[in-house]
Amino acid sequence: MNRYEGRRALVTGGGSGIGQATVLRILAEGGRVVAADVSEAGLKDTWARAGADAERLTTLVVDISDEASVRAAVASARASLGGLDVLVNAAGILRSSHTHETSLADFTKVIAVNLTGTFLMIREAIPALLEGNAPAVVNFSSTSAMFAHPYMAAYAASKGGIQSMTHALAAEYSKQGIRFTAVQPGSISSGMTDGSGQSKQSQGPGLPEDTDWSLFAKLSPALGEGFAGPEAVAGVVAMLASEDGKFITGTEIRIDGGTHF
Repeated sequence: MNRYEGRRALVTGGGSGIGQATVLRILAEGGRVVAADVSEAGLKDTWARAGADAERLTTLVVDISDEASVRAAVASARASLGGLDVLVNAAGILRSSHTHETSLADFTKVIAVNLTGTFLMIREAIPALLEGNAPAVVNFSSTSAMFAHPYMAAYAASKGGIQSMTHALAAEYSKQGIRFTAVQPGSISSGMTDGSGQSKQSQGPGLPEDTDWSLFAKLSPALGEGFAGPEAVAGVVAMLASEDGKFITGTEIRIDGGTHF
């Protein structure tokens, strides 16, 4: 299946987890991809995993919370690809803590990376997307935007903002042909979690030591035997930004194995 033959995609968070899986999926379907991430080591891992498809892969380091870094990265990606058809905003961070113990710095950092970073990437990419072929943007919301995920108020706020912004952008650019959708991953083992729901230390503090696990009683997937791998989300992202998703815009798709019926 070569749905991406001749298509050009920029994927943030491409150095690990769902972002990396999305890069590999689009490459496997024939696309040309720029994988962007704050981690140079992660990008090297993506390159290695791409195998023979690496000839259609370019990597670049970017801090999506920094306006100058985003501007330079999008310009570089546009030049490398000769244009842009697809933007996938998979980059994000998770911080978990009791809200009354959450510092303003931690709250602001989550918003700056997840919400502001997504906005900056979109703003800088729109001029190229307007000239692209069947342009599409896939943003990353989360099940936390609609359902209670304790100890993750900042993360939930950022993802709720992304979801609302996706709807607004879909309306604003509908007549200009850019589609905007969002995915809501949940119960996914990715670069952000250790596969049980707890945030990795590399992404910030894990759940509090005195976590009340009874609050997570409704956060187990109904399908399978536990968390799914990042490829479960990557396949949906690839569909949304392809010709198969041409009549889908201004909405979100929940991918959580039935965690939230």
